[in-house]
Amino acid sequence: MLKMVLNTAMGASLALACATAALAEDMAAPQGDVLLTVSGDIDVTNVGDTLQLDREQLAALGMTSFETTTIWSDGIQTYEGTSLAALAELLGLTEGKILATAINDYTVEIPVSDAVEGGPIIAVLMNGQEMSVRDKGPLWIVYPYDSNKDYRSEVVYSRSIWQLDRIEVIR
Repeated sequence: MLKMVLNTAMGASLALACATAALAEDMAAPQGDVLLTVSGDIDVTNVGDTLQLDREQLAALGMTSFETTTIWSDGIQTYEGTSLAALAELLGLTEGKILATAINDYTVEIPVSDAVEGGPIIAVLMNGQEMSVRDKGPLWIVYPYDSNKDYRSEVVYSRSIWQLDRIEVIR
């Protein structure tokens, strides 16, 4: 039984890697409103030397969700979005840092080592609803704080940037 579970998990990981590689090769310019612009030391681009992603392209990287409490909201909320791990995989990131910047130019530094399965996501939905700028949207990096006590620290809270609109990769 364990062998079957491991084979299934490895197969799913391989399928995701192949799909991500194909997506990177076929990354077209966004058709919708650009929600996230990625720049810096990246190999995958679609507009000049940047990678610009609309809502549909973010969703194509794979959507994941989790329930958690935050220090900024009341009670348990459900967040859905693209995992930071999926974005890092698309970009081929294994080390370095991500400078995540909000629409007001506030910037935080996130180590690429945070981009793990079951880790933070670039949330596009909270409780099934798109987030307005007034409600920390349209993008918010959210960690599953309730799933791991290590995520409940001032350092990690400081990485939970809302109103995210751009990322710079530094290797």
